[in-house]
Amino acid sequence: MIKNGTQVTVLGAARSGIAAAKLLKQLNAVPFVSDISNEEKLIDAANLLQKEGIKYEFGKHSDKVYDSEMVIISPGVPTNSEIVKQIKAKNIRIVSELEFASSVCKATLIAITGTNGKTTTTSLMSHVLKSCKKSSYTAGNIGLALSELTAEINEDEFVALEVSSFQLDFIEKFKPKISMILNITPDHLNRYDNDFGKYAASKLKIFSNQDVNDWLIVNADDENLSVVNEIKSPKVFKFSLQNEVMNGAYLRNSEIIYKENGIEEFKCSINDIFLRGEHNYANVMAVVIAAKLLGCENEEILLGLKSFKGVEHRLEFVRNVEGVSFINDSKATNVDSVWYALRSFDQPIFLILGGQDKGNDYSKIENLVVDKVKKIYAIGSSADTVFKYFHKKVKVEIKYSLEECVLTANKETNHGDIVLLSPACASFDMFKNYEHRGEVFKKAVEAL
Repeated sequence: MIKNGTQVTVLGAARSGIAAAKLLKQLNAVPFVSDISNEEKLIDAANLLQKEGIKYEFGKHSDKVYDSEMVIISPGVPTNSEIVKQIKAKNIRIVSELEFASSVCKATLIAITGTNGKTTTTSLMSHVLKSCKKSSYTAGNIGLALSELTAEINEDEFVALEVSSFQLDFIEKFKPKISMILNITPDHLNRYDNDFGKYAASKLKIFSNQDVNDWLIVNADDENLSVVNEIKSPKVFKFSLQNEVMNGAYLRNSEIIYKENGIEEFKCSINDIFLRGEHNYANVMAVVIAAKLLGCENEEILLGLKSFKGVEHRLEFVRNVEGVSFINDSKATNVDSVWYALRSFDQPIFLILGGQDKGNDYSKIENLVVDKVKKIYAIGSSADTVFKYFHKKVKVEIKYSLEECVLTANKETNHGDIVLLSPACASFDMFKNYEHRGEVFKKAVEAL
């Protein structure tokens, strides 16, 4: 717990940084916010900090950063950045906003990480808990920062917490009641010296402080998670699309089965679930396990699964125009997400692909593209890369805006086709974030 008068630097003035600074002030600490971006980009943050009477600096990291007993780092600040190296060199304690906020939070935390599926699973988890008459919130990488909630929620409430590897890099005592690892595949390797082992190790830290009274839920089909077979605590429950499990959930024909100690305690048909695609069935199984461990009733769990309609920007149906479906999958910022998206449709696909490339290996989706995609519209700074890789395999055309993609697709598609924005890349070359990219796509579709 933070003591009165403790000097704390908050590195990064995005949402979680501002929330951490405000919570520090509530705890009678003395926060100081530092962000290397200029004040023009952070005008809203500047107004909030001024209103709270919190000191800050924008456009630089001065020596004031080091005048503190602790530094709280926002997930947007690279762990291998020069400022972080300097803080470490001065032996100043560094913790993530997640670590700080969870140390104050009284609610039961369900922490969810993985390369893909985090947002959908986190949203579904909270939705199912509400269906089971439990007070639940979503936070972390989705919606609110945990620091925004933690002072207002009670011991009998729940937080479904989307957790990134960046947030886990600087944890010390972070201890969720339930942790989930949905999958681990290469992503964000530029933040980990192009070392997949470092990235995976960061994800695995999610259960490092859990004990025998806690639960870890993992994907039994992911070979990168086989390491959990060696752990003694927390208690491990698994989900699988391929094999039966004795403690956890698995897919049997078209049914999701939950077993505990080999005894079947819950089942439902995949036809009872609004979400489609094997990746989503895996996400559902992880949520079912958590709900059962928390004592939820079968009928209420099923009601929650039936009524959940998905999340914005993740395989989001936008509109049907003369028999052509437009799908917004802007949150697909890596190749694995596109792999899942392509497998979710049987109709011919016109694929919008490209953006800020993070070292994509397009061979992973090559066969699916050849089988399912009639044409690719390549966009963003990686448009040339996409064109060079795919143009001998399928039709590829470079476009310079999403609006141009949508207009062209509207002319070239036929009844029954799919127009899919699933970029496999970050959005920052053309947009503020993936949400902004998705909104631009949806507006272009609505304007047809």
